[in-house]
Amino acid sequence: MTRIKSKKPFRGTYTVMITPFDADGAVNTKALADLTEWQIRQGIHGLIPLGSTGEFLSQSDDQLHQVADIVIQQAAGRVPVLIGTGAEDTRQVVRLSRRAEKLGADGVMIIPPFYSTPTDDELVQHYRAVAEAITIPIMVYNNPATSNVDLKPELVARIAEIKGCDYIKESTLEVTRVRDIIRLCGDNMTVFGGILGFESFVDGAQGWVAVASNVAPGPMARLFELVADEGKVFEARDLYLHWLPIIEAVFGQYYVGGTKALLNHMGFPAGIPQPPRLPLPAERDARMAALVKHFGLKFDLGTEA
Repeated sequence: MTRIKSKKPFRGTYTVMITPFDADGAVNTKALADLTEWQIRQGIHGLIPLGSTGEFLSQSDDQLHQVADIVIQQAAGRVPVLIGTGAEDTRQVVRLSRRAEKLGADGVMIIPPFYSTPTDDELVQHYRAVAEAITIPIMVYNNPATSNVDLKPELVARIAEIKGCDYIKESTLEVTRVRDIIRLCGDNMTVFGGILGFESFVDGAQGWVAVASNVAPGPMARLFELVADEGKVFEARDLYLHWLPIIEAVFGQYYVGGTKALLNHMGFPAGIPQPPRLPLPAERDARMAALVKHFGLKFDLGTEA
């Protein structure tokens, strides 16, 4: 299969998007289109629906298709859209990735199989099988806290030899992994931070797959620009520290519920998480409302960056 290089290398702050649902558990299609539009107008560099924050494991196949299609169509090529296509079975990942490519996705983000605890050789073959089935780039997704698999830098170097496995979202708190992946992989693998955006930028990451940019896309995008494009590290640090309460509010066990609560308090109909997740406890939800008020956060499609 002839591989098609992406038009431009992926870089910058990419929002791993929430999926808004209505009270019956159906995708709120208008809200999803509006969120996509607002993100782009606010200056986000890229979008990733159907990641962990998008509750991909709580959706039917029809919903997965629907979400991917809406975001791709609404983005209309203005920013890259990578679709999360993770699943336990390699054949299912191939099917979802082929569908994403057919829908017009710029790339796919793939978490490792998360139950079978595959060996290193099995993981390499998993990613090779998907890469050989599509022509768009793959962002490998390392999140050992949720996937039961840890793609350590030495294994990443093996995966980076596969044509098409060009990016990695590195979601651990060990920022030195950014350094080590760059050192071991060179030009074969571009690193995106998954948790530590600012710290990853300073260590050489070319992007950040961010949760906090669901609610503050402009500032999270600016954080990358200050470090990577302008070399203003201290100014970026000040911006980072200013927004750290929001970043921390959507980190940890309540990352889905916290993000949706913030958006709901901002006037966006994010709905509630899908089961088994529950809405935030009242006390935590009140803290989210206070953060929205403190930071002056508001969802307004009439506001452009």
